[in-house]
Amino acid sequence: MQVIRAGFLHFARLLRVNMSLVRFQPGLTSVNYNAVFEKAIDRLHAEGRYRVFIDILRNKGNYPSARCFAGHNGPKDITVWCSNDYLCMGQHPDVISAMENALHDVGAGSGGTRNIGGNTHYHVELEQELADLHGKDGALLFTSGYVSNDATLSTLAKVLPGCIIYSDELNHASMIAGIRNAGCEKRVWRHNDLAHLEELLAADDPEAPKLIAFESVYSMDGDVAPIGAVCDLADKYNALTYCDEVHAVGMYGARGGGISERDAVADRVTIIEGTLGKAFGVMGGYIAADQNIIDVIRSYAPGFIFTTSLSPVLVAGVLAAVRHLKASSVERDAQQTNAAMLKKLFSDAGLPVMLSNTHIVPLMVGDPVKAKKISDILLAEYGVYVQPINYPTVPRGTERLRFTPGPQHDEGMMRNLTAALLEIWGRMDMRVAQAA
Repeated sequence: MQVIRAGFLHFARLLRVNMSLVRFQPGLTSVNYNAVFEKAIDRLHAEGRYRVFIDILRNKGNYPSARCFAGHNGPKDITVWCSNDYLCMGQHPDVISAMENALHDVGAGSGGTRNIGGNTHYHVELEQELADLHGKDGALLFTSGYVSNDATLSTLAKVLPGCIIYSDELNHASMIAGIRNAGCEKRVWRHNDLAHLEELLAADDPEAPKLIAFESVYSMDGDVAPIGAVCDLADKYNALTYCDEVHAVGMYGARGGGISERDAVADRVTIIEGTLGKAFGVMGGYIAADQNIIDVIRSYAPGFIFTTSLSPVLVAGVLAAVRHLKASSVERDAQQTNAAMLKKLFSDAGLPVMLSNTHIVPLMVGDPVKAKKISDILLAEYGVYVQPINYPTVPRGTERLRFTPGPQHDEGMMRNLTAALLEIWGRMDMRVAQAA
């Protein structure tokens, strides 16, 4: 009997212990995970910034024409107005031919990381072309522009003990992520405010390593950084400079080297970062810099070391695009002409276009729900595809439609687009300025 009683008491103690674990350990029974996820999505819907991916296929050789599969039976012809393939190089015959040749020559994939089987002659050639494009000793390829920013900025600060990074307040997410992952001191300077940047630089230890991080073209507003003046401050306070040219490479300069080439200051920028997925029309990211910096990032950045390299098929396509745009300004000139025309049409019609001297054409809406509704009406009724740009891409209250006219958007398309926007603005009782 005592044995039975002792066993019962032992069992009861075990039961109490186990129940206490169930009761107090988070995650065992107390959390309704699905409810948490649903609440997070519901919050996006309530704020009017839930994002919907459009289901389309571009028509090869006929861009900006595409086929949309969303919301109706079968494909519907639409016109794309928001692609970052700014110069339509993703449709260029030289690019497509180079990719086809590479596919049949070496196959589809790279085979691994650059350290283990993933380095090809295509990668070596492209890095040489990119270094030459920016007048640097070397370049390094990454799988995307996001990865190149994150990996490079986080690694640089760790290699420079005590480094302080000075970041423009409108730097985009990948730069912010890289600076955060660096774990170093940071200072955020007001957008393009050189006086504020100098104030911050002057207040810090003159012996501390410093890095100024900024973009050349800010893609949501379309404004441009004063690169030369930033470099003047970098020289004065012994700082390195890191310029993100993702929205400018291929687009500006005699050979497509970006704003830094156009303004003849590329030699003064320590590190130039770019993308291969916008004006060059394919995929990937890179940095160009002194060979010692390239070697440090290549050797220390986890985001480079442990990532499968770009497919040689993609690299071959980019190589063709870079070489073409080094020699040809036809695409750049046509794109700039069309961007200027669209801005004028919007402005003359009284639409709230945010004027700039770059290829970006933002139309201010100022409300996430209205921005989404305008986008939906344009697609459903007019066959026009432009995505709304909402928080966190832009600050709340500055939601907009962002148009990127390319070399193939003609005047008729632009006039039809302007008329459609005017009709929708009137339908939604939105303010239109007095037409010029």
